[in-house]
Amino acid sequence: MNLAIIPARLGSKRLPQKNIKTFFDKPIISYSIEAAKKTKIFDKIIISTESNKLKKIAEKYGAEVPFLRSKKIADDKTHFNEAIIQTIIELKKKKYKINNVCCIYPTSPLINYKDIVKGFNLLKKSRSYVFSACEYISPPQRSFYFKNENLKFLMSNNYKKRSQDLKKIYHDAGQFYWGKEQTWLKEKMIFNKRSKIIEIEYLNFMDINYLKDFNIAKKLYKLMISTR
Repeated sequence: MNLAIIPARLGSKRLPQKNIKTFFDKPIISYSIEAAKKTKIFDKIIISTESNKLKKIAEKYGAEVPFLRSKKIADDKTHFNEAIIQTIIELKKKKYKINNVCCIYPTSPLINYKDIVKGFNLLKKSRSYVFSACEYISPPQRSFYFKNENLKFLMSNNYKKRSQDLKKIYHDAGQFYWGKEQTWLKEKMIFNKRSKIIEIEYLNFMDINYLKDFNIAKKLYKLMISTR
């Protein structure tokens, strides 16, 4: 059995109730549910939530909420993989035979279902996790910060290097994470030396934490739709 698990607690602090915030006339979580459906990979699409309000919305769009998440792992300090592990354990108690699990973030309206499929195909060759990632637009090797109002380079030795001479560096795109059942249960570190990535175009990525991120995502969504 292939499972999609969408961890979606209600109590976001930086952008209240962001997982069900309206994004072009639909709750934003519906885009993740619909992307999972389009893959035609998943036997079940499960929402991990502590909220009855979110449960009703998720079920309306075709996902299942077989149980409510423990409130002990529904605060802003809980890593999402704890919700995935709890879901797997609870479903195993119900005699589900689980093979592969894909965690899909609930605030991923720019997600392309084809990337999820690519991740699944790559998982067959992987000994660990497969997740979405983006290349940094600007080389982070030239990053700087301010200390006592003075500019300081993080890596001053890179100041005179050409961009093309610097290594490509990637960051987590926060869209999906594939893993075999036993990988989720036994291997806590998603970003490890055996992990593989599906590279996401930077225009198809937006990490939504604040209202400004949400508004930028709307602009990117319009652009994305117009070019597909």
